[in-house]
Amino acid sequence: MAPGPRKYDRSRPYPEVVEELTARFDGDIDDVTGARLAAGASLDALARRDPPGCPQSHGDIRLVVTELAANAVQYAPGPFVLRMRRTFDGLHVTVRDTNPRPPVPRPCDPARGTGGLGWHLIQALCQQVSVVHDSGGKEIHVFLPW
Repeated sequence: MAPGPRKYDRSRPYPEVVEELTARFDGDIDDVTGARLAAGASLDALARRDPPGCPQSHGDIRLVVTELAANAVQYAPGPFVLRMRRTFDGLHVTVRDTNPRPPVPRPCDPARGTGGLGWHLIQALCQQVSVVHDSGGKEIHVFLPW
């Protein structure tokens, strides 16, 4: 993350970014853990300077990053990029991967252990979720409270 937060100037019409992380991964299964650890370290540093307003924010963000990274590894072979930006009212997380197809919610069947919870968790925990496609893949943008 960028050193030192900058204060939000209410005289400006748009929120100012005050913290940022960009991490690139090859897309290996171990990169899911790497993304979670990178996000956790950045969130720890952010919390020391700017504690979250909600105690579960840190855990929710780590869970969302983990699910986004796991989906990138499972459904979009190749590298992915994790970006996190602190904004005046929350956190903007972006994961860019190589698969241009949008995520599809799958039914969850715990008895069969087939997964299917990740995209539902992301939708439930985030204030806003959007998918931006281009010829090289897609970016998933999520906004969470801090």
